[in-house]
Amino acid sequence: MRPFVHPAIEDVQPEAILHALSDPNRAAIFAKIMTAGCVEACSAVSALGDRVIPKSSLSMHFKVLREAGLIRSERHGVEMRNHSRWDEVETRFPGLLAAIISAYAADAGTGPCRSGA
Repeated sequence: MRPFVHPAIEDVQPEAILHALSDPNRAAIFAKIMTAGCVEACSAVSALGDRVIPKSSLSMHFKVLREAGLIRSERHGVEMRNHSRWDEVETRFPGLLAAIISAYAADAGTGPCRSGA
């Protein structure tokens, strides 16, 4: 298997983050990962409200999030563990992620998902 691409935090660009989170499905997946801290089963984030994301699309969403520097993925046997890189990104671009996630949450009428950290 090919290794995953995880950009160094110095190489993470705001336009890559904005692109990755411009898709509501990816924003919801990222919000679930950052809330949980680590998601071990991809199926744990495949259900978004009343819809289920197919595995092929889910893999693509994880790739975009990973290459934007938002998550770190690790293989453990047959499991894939996905960790949020919130703290690293927050240090580099203070307030960016909170603003984006809060905007999605406000549109959904659920309030902010996370205020930072």
